[in-house]
Amino acid sequence: MISGLYAITGDNKDGRLVERVEAVLRGGATMVQYREKERPEEERIATARELKKLCRNAGALFIVNDSPDLALACDADGVHLGQHDMGIAEARTLLGADRIIGVSAHSLELARKAESEGADYIGVGAMFATATKNDAVVIGPEQLARIRGQVKIPIVAIGGITRDNASQVLAAGADVLAVVSALMQDPDPTLAAREFSLLFNSRRPYPRGRMLTIAGSDSGGGAGIQADLKTSTLLGSFGMSAITALTAQNTLGVTDIHPAPPEFIAAQIEAVLSDIGADVIKVGMLFSPEIIRLVAANIRKYALPAVVDPVMIAKGGASLLRQEAVAALRNELLPLAYLITPNLPEAEVLTGLTIRTESDMEKAAARLCDMGPRNVLVKGGHLEGDSVDLLVEGGRLHRFHEKRFDTPHTHGTGCTYSAAIATFLAQGIPLVQAVERGKTFITEAIRLAPGIGHGHGPVNHFRAALNALKLSL
Repeated sequence: MISGLYAITGDNKDGRLVERVEAVLRGGATMVQYREKERPEEERIATARELKKLCRNAGALFIVNDSPDLALACDADGVHLGQHDMGIAEARTLLGADRIIGVSAHSLELARKAESEGADYIGVGAMFATATKNDAVVIGPEQLARIRGQVKIPIVAIGGITRDNASQVLAAGADVLAVVSALMQDPDPTLAAREFSLLFNSRRPYPRGRMLTIAGSDSGGGAGIQADLKTSTLLGSFGMSAITALTAQNTLGVTDIHPAPPEFIAAQIEAVLSDIGADVIKVGMLFSPEIIRLVAANIRKYALPAVVDPVMIAKGGASLLRQEAVAALRNELLPLAYLITPNLPEAEVLTGLTIRTESDMEKAAARLCDMGPRNVLVKGGHLEGDSVDLLVEGGRLHRFHEKRFDTPHTHGTGCTYSAAIATFLAQGIPLVQAVERGKTFITEAIRLAPGIGHGHGPVNHFRAALNALKLSL
């Protein structure tokens, strides 16, 4: 089936092409196009055969650019032709009826012509300006939408597509996103591919997206696993859990903690991911170094984006992370995280910095980035004044500002906020928008807190979710 993420290889100057293709396939690419014109034919055939094997093992389609002869030599699934390449009829005669033939088209006229001549898909672009093809004609999502309205075969959108603008392309009617630089030049091609692959979840019916939370249980229901599953379900995703510890707690505090055996935590994770699977992992209370190492190993094994909330202290002051676990968190889990979401006390422990101002938050975010997570969100709820959070992604700084409410009912805010972000990511919402929606959601949940209990009461997941769904539907 022609759909999903279409990875185009680009050059192989560093000799790591096969490694990068294997990485994007782990990240969910459903099609790979081998584009290489400079190397000798024998080397191209050998590389193409190696890539074909990787694609077969991953259940992905393998397409060769421009050359039906190379497609035959490596037993590719098909060929992609430009407007100046061999005609569709000639390629079909050479390749046979079962192989895929795609054709580039940058206008409605060319797209309709390709469909009438028997193309299996149309490559439409460039969507945006791109450095990988200087002579590309930029037609944009609006022209793609016109083509979508006139042709029935799958459309592969290409040209300048990034994680942040890809949603526009999907909304215009693309079936496939073809990406070169944003995958092949990324330091972590697997996570980059996951980011793009998740965007297709935006087209699924509710419940949309699967979120696995690995965290502690809160018997009071306001934080931990309970808050995560409430958030995921109420926002329209399918939530699953692996419980790391049982806590006896209520709005007045934590009275006891019983950590789960690491082998049982591993069994829970394996049971979920080997059957149901997940789109995003959300990590909360981990308690000990052994549990941290176990979770890190599973994130590495399954290559899933992980939103890590480095839970250290409960609202009532009880320690939820052993002191000896901080180093394991810093050195073994943070470098694997897609996003970390520390509050200011947690950021101070992790960085060794004192944070008293927004400028201090920026310095802490920069130091946390140096520890290896792909993205960092520092939450400023402990500062005076309105609530300001800072997100660093791709070297860019984003500021999220909301009004502060004078209330003691903030139990579970960190768990709920990070779970909301993970849920939105699983639903196919890009990171910056997911954080923005998560910030709005948790602010509403605090504003509407029901006032349950005699201490730090929980936030209002239900009414905040109703408001969030009204805005998105």
